[in-house]
Amino acid sequence: MKKCLSALLLALPLVLPGGAMAQSFPSKPLRWVVPYPAGGGSDFLARTIGHALSAGLGQPVLIENKPGGNTSIAAVDVARAPADGHTVLSADNGTLVFNPALYKSLTYNPARDFTPVTLMGRFPMILVANPEQGFASAKDFIVKAKAKPGAFNYASAGAGSPHHLAMELLKVEAGLFMVHVPYRGAAPALADVVGGQVPVMMVDYAAGAAFIKSGKLKPLAVAHSTRLAQLPDVPTFAELGYKNVEAAALVGMVVPSATPADIVVALNKRVVEAIRDPEVNKRLVDFGVEPVGNTPAQYAELLRKETARWHKLIHDLKITLD
Repeated sequence: MKKCLSALLLALPLVLPGGAMAQSFPSKPLRWVVPYPAGGGSDFLARTIGHALSAGLGQPVLIENKPGGNTSIAAVDVARAPADGHTVLSADNGTLVFNPALYKSLTYNPARDFTPVTLMGRFPMILVANPEQGFASAKDFIVKAKAKPGAFNYASAGAGSPHHLAMELLKVEAGLFMVHVPYRGAAPALADVVGGQVPVMMVDYAAGAAFIKSGKLKPLAVAHSTRLAQLPDVPTFAELGYKNVEAAALVGMVVPSATPADIVVALNKRVVEAIRDPEVNKRLVDFGVEPVGNTPAQYAELLRKETARWHKLIHDLKITLD
């Protein structure tokens, strides 16, 4: 009996630390860093989920907006934070997928510095046009754009944004030549499309909903695998024969790479529970987000596939932000 007890006591330090850390997590408020200003889609997503997450964790969740550097300022901040699960980052595909291909050098390394927790939501891209341009449909737009190479400009929320790259993807798949007009954010880009200065752009529903509902923007097609619940009459690009034209702003949660696996699992469980809360889910859908909430492994695999797909497009088109 003494030998058995001695063996168990010797084994305890080997098996307890991880479980003990998970059981004591969280021991203080969570700091949730958002790399965009307050009021945008990523901010709404974090605050909506964060409210429910706080109740589930029994600790405050403090949202900190830290824009700048094409999300790199926030990314570096979290990468250098203590790896104890108490600092998390809202990371979109700009941070984790596009930036490494768009810049020759970054102040952070997505693969080295972060561990995926979960994909929180998708913001599918929609091709929208100024109604006065007279495009009857997405097919009509493509036919007219093909007939006059370079005659049509398109707006985006910024060079290297999901909005920009979604249109570049359509251009490749449909054989179009159009001139890119980048803006500093979706709001000024939308204002110029509504005002008639630029005829079309790709935008997510969350950003463009008010203009779409008021008829100031005409949705032509969605870059998603299925039609959107908010726009049931608008076809997907796949329905139009462009099955590869799928694009969205993908917003997930990541933590510093050295965060213990059991804390990542515990955090994932609580975040997914918050996303699946009926009230939270409805708020996200109404805003224009497709809620997800998957496992760390599923999110990591999605990032791998997205990296391969978009890096090829970026490199083929020689798009750079340096």
